Amino acid sequence: MNITTKEQPVLTIGQLAKAVGINVETVRYYQRIGLIEKPATPLRGYRKYSYRTAENIRFIKRAQRLGFSLQEIAELMQIGDGHCQDVRVRAEKKRDRIDDQIRDLQSLRDTLDRLICECRTGSDEHHCPIVETLLEQDGVSNYGEVASTGGT
Repeated sequence: MNITTKEQPVLTIGQLAKAVGINVETVRYYQRIGLIEKPATPLRGYRKYSYRTAENIRFIKRAQRLGFSLQEIAELMQIGDGHCQDVRVRAEKKRDRIDDQIRDLQSLRDTLDRLICECRTGSDEHHCPIVETLLEQDGVSNYGEVASTGGT
């Protein structure tokens, strides 16, 4: 009977990539930046990867979906399991950055909503509030006049 463990190298790079749903070049990139180990080169045949490597790549992909950068993922992998408090602190910092991004995006949306409303209600067909706002540079129009932002 042939029993395969998670550590035994059994997958070619193509099989590994297919198993985890990524491109072969992504596997090579993860190797170059040190996220996964490059298997030893055999005397004959192809390099073989273990199921553990596939699990590590799945971890990387799930962490990316949560918004972690590859650098942050490398740090999480280095910390490893069993250091929950360290991982929690990093996750809280990530969540705080995401909250900041959400606030910034909401502000952008509010600005766009205001401009769209000005455009809908504007009676001057020769001047578009959206285009004029995009042409403004630091509150000054391209013609050297101080631009009105509608609220001040």
